[in-house]
Amino acid sequence: MAIEVLEWKDDSGQEMVWRHPGGELKLGAQLIVSPSQWAIFFRDGRPLDVFETGRHMLTTANLPLLTRLLALPFGGKSPFRAEVYFVARKVFPGLKWGTKDPVVFRDAELAMVRLRAHGVFAARVADPALFVNGLVGSQGRYTAEEIEGYLRELIVARLNDLLGERLKTLFDLPKLYDELAEGLKERVAGDFARHGLALTDFFVNAITPPEDVQKVVDERTAMAAAGDPEAYLRFKAAKAMGDAASSGAGGAAAAGLGLGAGVGLGAMLPGMLQGAAKPSPAAGTAFCTACGNALAAGARFCGGCGKAV
Repeated sequence: MAIEVLEWKDDSGQEMVWRHPGGELKLGAQLIVSPSQWAIFFRDGRPLDVFETGRHMLTTANLPLLTRLLALPFGGKSPFRAEVYFVARKVFPGLKWGTKDPVVFRDAELAMVRLRAHGVFAARVADPALFVNGLVGSQGRYTAEEIEGYLRELIVARLNDLLGERLKTLFDLPKLYDELAEGLKERVAGDFARHGLALTDFFVNAITPPEDVQKVVDERTAMAAAGDPEAYLRFKAAKAMGDAASSGAGGAAAAGLGLGAGVGLGAMLPGMLQGAAKPSPAAGTAFCTACGNALAAGARFCGGCGKAV
């Protein structure tokens, strides 16, 4: 008579829980538990005996809770009904989280802004009995993909609160990614634990506003880098005219536009550069009525055009 063997091998690497299909078990059956698994016996939805790594022969000695419940005779070979769930102990990496719809954030500088966020996390089963009873239920097979959606919604719900507490404006985002990731990991750890799970790693890959808001942020950053807002605006005007002058699209009309813009640019640039380089005159300075040049104190002739003043 063949010896009954209970074991589980997952070739996909994505299964978190697998239930042995045989409901009727016999004492003397062999239970094989790999180093990355637990095996749990359930009876009427109650978790009873838990087996760690190794090869186990099922006897009344190593099934104390189940034996007491069923009053099995010592050494009996009669079948008894119980369910065996194998639970993976491994870490499941590469799980993804992200916002399906933008979340509304009150920005200190930009008022109300809609944000999208996404990242990755890794989780493992910490309490197999709680996990099976709480999330798996009577399913014969449960994968990481099935739980990923639920955990994603849980993380996004906590993200809204965290952004309101830690972030004042989008301009502070680049320096806060690690802090937000750590804070969100702490915030959802309790939620994971209530389902028998442990969150091992958590990363925020990006938190981004809509495209129009991103353009505003880019403009603000460029102005800050330029230092002088007026110099930045002169640079923008010169660049726009230069782009128009160099554009060859649209045939003769576009060529004429480009030529006109080029002539205008040639006429404006010297004045723009002179205005940017020339220091502002001191208060009370007199100017020549003919050429507009600033006059030196006590001068009788203009240094620019030579006219008597």
